[in-house]
This record gives sequence, structure tokens and C-alpha cells, in this order.
Amino acid sequence: MISFQEKSIATLDDVDLTNKKVLLRIDINSPVKNGIIIDTSRLRTHTKTIKELVESGAKVVIMSHQGRPGEEDFISLKNHADMLTKLLGFNVEFISDIIGPEARKRIATLEVGEVLVLENSRFLSEENIEMPMEKLAETNIVKKLSKLFNYYIGDAFAASHRSQASIAGFPYVLPSIAGRVMENEISALSKAFYGERPRTYFIGGSKLEDAIKIIDHLLKTNSADYILTGGLVSLLALKAKGYNVGDAENIINQKFKHLYDEAKNLVKDNRIITPVDVVSEINNDVEIQKISNISGSPKDIGPETIKNYSDILTESKTIIMRGPAGVIEDERFKHGTISLAEATLKSNGFIIFGGGHFISILEDLSPGSRRRINYVSTGGGAVVYFLSGRPMPGIEALAYSYNKFFKGKKIEK
Repeated sequence: MISFQEKSIATLDDVDLTNKKVLLRIDINSPVKNGIIIDTSRLRTHTKTIKELVESGAKVVIMSHQGRPGEEDFISLKNHADMLTKLLGFNVEFISDIIGPEARKRIATLEVGEVLVLENSRFLSEENIEMPMEKLAETNIVKKLSKLFNYYIGDAFAASHRSQASIAGFPYVLPSIAGRVMENEISALSKAFYGERPRTYFIGGSKLEDAIKIIDHLLKTNSADYILTGGLVSLLALKAKGYNVGDAENIINQKFKHLYDEAKNLVKDNRIITPVDVVSEINNDVEIQKISNISGSPKDIGPETIKNYSDILTESKTIIMRGPAGVIEDERFKHGTISLAEATLKSNGFIIFGGGHFISILEDLSPGSRRRINYVSTGGGAVVYFLSGRPMPGIEALAYSYNKFFKGKKIEK
């Protein structure tokens, strides 16, 4: 059992799934090019839960989505099932149906140890609508499939910020538990709020709306001792402090002017740390500049900032890294991000790499260093929702199910 905001959620450790039919909702929504999956990381992430269910003697039906209607990556899950077969080392069957007679018949005849992948859940129009949990329980997908299963297993953390039928509808009517991916994400990310102090966040990248929401929540809940800023996030913070940020002035004024007043209030808090120098591109040349004299296009944090941030990171007991410090697509501006990652790994703290482009620099670290990372989240937008304190319907539905089906009762083991 795990806890989310003081609410209990059952896990695979709490139930005996021998000979039980389970509906496993995972998130294997993957980057696709010309109909081909080009990144299998999410598929690999979910193999642990699938293997454990098969070894426990369960009958497993997998549900997931891929892409959105009208987008290039809105494709069948046939290739995903084939890829799972390769990754798991045993057959994973696919059926091009979700709630029709063919799917229901095959689910009914499923044997122990068999794994069946249903078609892309978003091929059903009602799956693309977000509603309250009790309304989701009235959808055809929930009404037609729920009667075929003993348990629902929520393992799609990356989609848990969506209040959709396959995410938050089934727990309303079925005993529901968290899969291993969901359990690990909740446990690790909860340390961002409750881990040992000093607790330090590095927030970089270019998604300023997300960054503002996260920073605001961290300050209001007193969850962070230090909030180090990088990327465009730090340039907005510097501008809010009254500094000229070179060519970034135009970007902020054109696209993020609506965030300026809020940023101005936030940077008054001394827990928010901003760069003291930057690395700028001027006429294709690279120049280190003090923040009082920025010109050209600032694209990375400077050496003095790296030292200041590194000193804080190495002394921290809980560290959450989200977003790059610079434009890491250009090798000339990758140094700040790599240096901070290395400093983080020299600490004795609990280290979370919280999604976003920051994860891409893992390849630049030695295998020995990478082993120091306690958790790497693959949650994407869900991580932003979690860290900014916004509703997480997929998790809240599991907590609701615990209260409805497990609390005060003897859990079948």
C-alpha cells in the first residue's frame, strides 16, 4: 500500500491475482515516424508490471492509447504489441477491437499467463472526453468491459492527469490497484515534497507556464529550500529582477508577457536562485557574460553560476532536476546541464530526474554516474501536474477505489 496526499492506494503487494482477470491500463504512447515506433522507452518501463502479473498467474488484458485524433502518430497498437513480445520474451496477442463482440469474446476465454493488447483506446470517441469520475463510469467502454474483470490496475502515470474513461472511470466500479510504474512514480515524486532537507529543485527549459506553476506551488507549500533556475526560466526570472536579457527580451515580451507580473512577485523570495553569468551566442561566436552586461542570445549558464549551483546541489539531501540549463541541442551550450548533473551525482542525496529534455543528457554521463540516480521519471506532463499540486484524476480514482473496495475489509491475499 502507498499513500498519496494522505490517501491510501492498494498495490500489487496487497492482492492475490492468481487466476484473476485484470485490466491493465498502461501508457505506451510513443514517438512515431512514418508509422514506426522510434523510441521504446515507455514500452520498456511497463514490462516489469506485465511480467509480474504473468508470473503471479493472472490473465492480463492491456489497454493504452497512442497519439490523438488527426495527428500523424494516431495509429494502431499492433506494432506496440509486437514490440512487447520482443521485450518480454513471450507472446503478446493483439486484437483490433476494444469493446465489440470480438474483444469481449476473447477476453472471456483468456487463460492464465496469456496477455492480450486491445486496440488504441482513443479510437473510441468517448475516450477523448474528460469528465468527472462518476460520469466516466457511465461510458460504454466502462460499462461493457468492467463486468469482464476482477481487478483494474492503473499503471499509466504519464496519463494520470487526464480524467478519461480508461484512466479514472474503471476505478469507480472495479477494485483497483496501482501497478509498479504508478507506485514508483508516486513514491519517488512524493519525496519532492516530503524528502530529507535541504531539498533543492533545478528548474530549467523553456516551458515557462509549467515552471511558474511548479515554483508557485513549491513556495506556497514550503516544499523547497532552494529553487535553482536555468534555461529560459532563468531568463524570465532575471528580467523580472530588472536585468536586460539580450535577445531573449523579444521572446519573453512576445510570448510570455502574461507571466511577467507573477514572475516579478515570485523572484522576491530568496529561495529562488538565478544565474550570475551566462554563455551567449553573438554573431555565431560564444561569449561568457555577467548578467549585468548581457548581449546577443544567452543560451547556457556560465562557469560562476555552475560553481554556485554545484555547491548547493552537493550539499542537498533531496534533489529534483527538471529541464535543461541551456540549449542542449547545440553542443556549445550543453556544458551547464552536464556539469549540474555531475554535481548532483556527487551528492549523498536522493536524486530524481523529473522528466523533460533533461533526461536526454543521461547519455553524456558515465554508466557508473547514472547508477547514482535514484529515479528517472517518464511522466512528461503528468510530472508537471504532480509537482504543481494540480488534480491527478488517475491517482485520485485509485484512492477512491481503495476506500470503496478495500478500506475496513480483509484484502484478499
